[in-house]
Amino acid sequence: MSHAAEAEFHITSLVIHAAIAEQQQLTTILNGLAGTEVHACTADGKLVVTIEGDSQKQLLDQVETINGLAGVLSSSLIYHQVDNVSH
Repeated sequence: MSHAAEAEFHITSLVIHAAIAEQQQLTTILNGLAGTEVHACTADGKLVVTIEGDSQKQLLDQVETINGLAGVLSSSLIYHQVDNVSH
């Protein structure tokens, strides 16, 4: 009897504080990053973002990329979930 390989699915959410002058361009850039989606923006420069991926490292690399983008003042991890997915 063989067992199906289990893969992981990760999802995390962030609140990003952006420079107001850069918010629109930053939203476009973030929505273009693999597995990344902006769900909400506020007038004071806060963005609610989710990142999905296959590993914790993949998500951490994406967060590091986001933190390096022009206009990102700070980011705060709000939520992280890992699910095992059978293939």
